Amino acid sequence: MQKLIPINHFEILKIYKGTDQFTHKGIQGHALIIGGSYGKIGSISLASKACLKTGCGLVTVFIPKCGYSILQTAIPEVMVLTDFQDEIISDITFKIVPQAIGIGPGLGQEIETQKAFCQFLKTNKTPLVIDADALNILSKNKEWFSLVPPKTILTPHPKELERLVGKWDSEEEKRSKAIYFSKKYNVIIVMKGAPTRIIDGETVYENTSGNAALATAGTGDVLTGMITSLLAQLYDPLHAALIGVYLHGLTADIALPETGYQSFIASDIIANIGKAFLSLEAEQKIN
Repeated sequence: MQKLIPINHFEILKIYKGTDQFTHKGIQGHALIIGGSYGKIGSISLASKACLKTGCGLVTVFIPKCGYSILQTAIPEVMVLTDFQDEIISDITFKIVPQAIGIGPGLGQEIETQKAFCQFLKTNKTPLVIDADALNILSKNKEWFSLVPPKTILTPHPKELERLVGKWDSEEEKRSKAIYFSKKYNVIIVMKGAPTRIIDGETVYENTSGNAALATAGTGDVLTGMITSLLAQLYDPLHAALIGVYLHGLTADIALPETGYQSFIASDIIANIGKAFLSLEAEQKIN
């Protein structure tokens, strides 16, 4: 049986870099979050705010025009680029040079969007986090994985994972299929669930933070933003995935005494990212 390496604070402290007190926004990374469609701009709002709150110096979003006023009003710290279409993304073009890109939250699967995603993959060389509808589009066009940069991070929930790797009859078969997929396409898979596991080829990591409060809408969008932020801060892809997943779960552990399971929402993750970092840094000082 495959050995599982636990993701706990001891392991995270080995790879966590902290923040240089003399840093500035220009060297804290620039992340681009691509996604959104009519009625699903909230997913990009969550992802981009989480990206900022995880320490990224600059965050830009690329969205349909219908989300422009929403993003500029809700999160004034985020910069906004728009597609020429009002309700969907149909042409992913931008002049900025981000250190990492997260794509997929709220994206939709319109034919024009699929074509735009394919064209983006053909030209992109920037480290990637792929989530949600971008994963669903890839599951329909697996030949496009040849266009995906090595060690791209995929963040599927169970149904999205099934579309990628096929059905399974046991946890062991699920893990084996994910390992095969990771090796075949040279990608890192964050298998969201209870517990979340990260697959990097033959190596499997199991997260130890988090609780059932995370089973609510939007938490995956937040995770995408957090991992993209760390990737933009020049963590290598595996470390970005491990730290992002651990901190994401830790926010729910921190918030639970106040929110309970029922009242916890995705925005509570974002509200507690700072406390999660402080908790990690307190452990760092002790050790």
